Amino acid sequence: MSKALAKAKGFKKSKSGTYLSMATTAFGAVSVAKQVKKARFEHDTLRLIDAAVSAAAIVTGLAILYRELKRLGDDDVLLG
Repeated sequence: MSKALAKAKGFKKSKSGTYLSMATTAFGAVSVAKQVKKARFEHDTLRLIDAAVSAAAIVTGLAILYRELKRLGDDDVLLG
């Protein structure tokens, strides 16, 4: 396995990879916001509940990624 490929595999466990994961997870909030807006406009309770559950999943995912980021500390795979 080449050194570049090894670095690419370690990207997910790096600070940069974690930040990228957090950004893509947070981007899902845009979709949830649109879903909430549409549900309120149509007075659709079931879609509103679905949006709330999706929002909870996004918040939980961000919390897990934040915890992982704190665990990484100075042990960044790409820097070493």
